[in-house]
Amino acid sequence: MELKLAVIPGDGIGPDIIKEAEKVLHRTAELFDHSITFEHYLAGGAAIDKTGEPLPKRTLEGCQRSDSVLLGAVGGPAWDDLGGDMRPEAALLGLRAGLGLYANLRPAILYPQLADACPLKQTKVPGGLDIMVVRELTGGIYFGEKGRRDDGAFDTLFYSRKEVERIARVAFDIAKKRGKVVTSVDKANVLESSRFWRETVKQVAADYPEIELNHMYVDNAAMQLVWNPKQFDVILTGNMFGDILSDEASMITGSIGMLPSASLRTDSFGMYEPIHGSAPDIAGKDMANPIATVLSVAMMLRYSFGLTDEADVIEKAVASVLDGPWRTADIMSEGMEPVGTKQMGDLISQHISRG
Repeated sequence: MELKLAVIPGDGIGPDIIKEAEKVLHRTAELFDHSITFEHYLAGGAAIDKTGEPLPKRTLEGCQRSDSVLLGAVGGPAWDDLGGDMRPEAALLGLRAGLGLYANLRPAILYPQLADACPLKQTKVPGGLDIMVVRELTGGIYFGEKGRRDDGAFDTLFYSRKEVERIARVAFDIAKKRGKVVTSVDKANVLESSRFWRETVKQVAADYPEIELNHMYVDNAAMQLVWNPKQFDVILTGNMFGDILSDEASMITGSIGMLPSASLRTDSFGMYEPIHGSAPDIAGKDMANPIATVLSVAMMLRYSFGLTDEADVIEKAVASVLDGPWRTADIMSEGMEPVGTKQMGDLISQHISRG
């Protein structure tokens, strides 16, 4: 198979971790006889510095021509004083809207090898943790009408039936391949938009009789993620609630340096990125953990290209490395051997095999 990928290294540690992900992709492609072409583009702070805008037209058009997008990280203190439309993060909203990426998949996985990194008591997460947060990405309050009047400001939360139905189907389809449980999170006791959300999710659930559907208010869901996270399989929720809950779920695993994400549209196209930020304080110092980006590559192979065996090989390679003594600084524990970004990438590449 020939894969044409648009790559956006971005800011801070973005270029560091992207190099290692490309290394792993090359090794995997070689093993399975695939051809990969990388086209690199600017977005975020790096694009602002060079072009004066966070998402140049060339970048968006290049991504639209590609088979999928691999993104590092954007943002940093250097651009904090810019207006909202000119901040690096505006590139993310522009990419999501311009590429039609409406479904955000955020797995929160606690590897048994890293159990000591979990901030919860081990009785809460025996044997590890595996939650998938499915977040609607192009609707809701982030994209609704907003403005200021008199001495106040407003943001509008709106969802159409189509928007709720399509993200619900993504969650149910994923649950079919996992634990067959969907927890839909809303605030239906207060918000009319949440009552509409809940009604629509129930209608979609009728097409999936094999899936158990639960409903939970967002404040309770935030509490339950800490109290009993293993009760969750797939969490379905809107844009803002998903933004918050996926970050909470990720921190239960101990390090955001371990977690990938996928943003998908109605076809197989997707944008894949680690959930962590740009960490400019360690950029270029060979200190960043590339595992989240490497696992994002595995998600890309699975969800955009249907290359399940290739994705499995990468995920098994990561697990094999974690079985050993090697740890980057963010997942370091007593008795382990410290490694940098490049060495971790090398180790994962060396463990990639069909055996």
